[in-house]
Amino acid sequence: MRDTPDFTTVHSEVSSPASTGPAPILVAEGLTRQVGFDSELLTILDGVGFQLPAGASLAIVGASGSGKSTLLGLLAGLDTPSMGTVTLAGQSLSTLDEDGRALLRGQHVGFVFQSFQLLPALTALDNVALPLELRGERNARNEAAALLERVGLGHRIQHRPKELSGGEQQRVALARAFVTRPKLLFADEPTGNLDTQTGERIIDLLFELNAEAGTTLVLVTHDERLAARCGARLRLAAGKVIERAGI
Repeated sequence: MRDTPDFTTVHSEVSSPASTGPAPILVAEGLTRQVGFDSELLTILDGVGFQLPAGASLAIVGASGSGKSTLLGLLAGLDTPSMGTVTLAGQSLSTLDEDGRALLRGQHVGFVFQSFQLLPALTALDNVALPLELRGERNARNEAAALLERVGLGHRIQHRPKELSGGEQQRVALARAFVTRPKLLFADEPTGNLDTQTGERIIDLLFELNAEAGTTLVLVTHDERLAARCGARLRLAAGKVIERAGI
């Protein structure tokens, strides 16, 4: 087993040398999400479609209530569409049940949330090592410690979330997301609970780790500066795509 995360290996796995460019790692076709409300059918997301090649970065932007987080949930298989399909890492999510989608996420996907989602009873080291331990990897704690060192928390590995600042907690969450060497990373407002200066440091770190790992990045944000750092942009309004760039 490796003593440190081998990001170079991951990059070679997710990049395609073919002259036609990388194959799509994420494909959305006609994604629609409707819910019943007071005897009416509300459309939260309406016919969204795109293809994202491996190694790309995509910002999903729009005002509150535009459907950003709904789209992210559908793309990650956390929710199912009323119509349309999602293909993730070559697998159609519509062919999988809930357990199958969870297994696919465990194999290929990492998450970073606005609210950190750390387990409060566990130390930073245990929070980061847990995804690897669930896979049965024997070197989980060494890999977790190496990545916590990489994000500047080597001296805080035995601290629990309540003993860490918001920025430190989000760095732990980044380490946890990248420790499994995911092909695809979903981030939902990753700086939403942080002050501007801390948020900028977290975003710098996110893009540094993303570049090293060659991971495909999909993030939801209302921050236009953050969106501008992504190679592609999808803007939503009232559940519809009103602007797309680089995709």
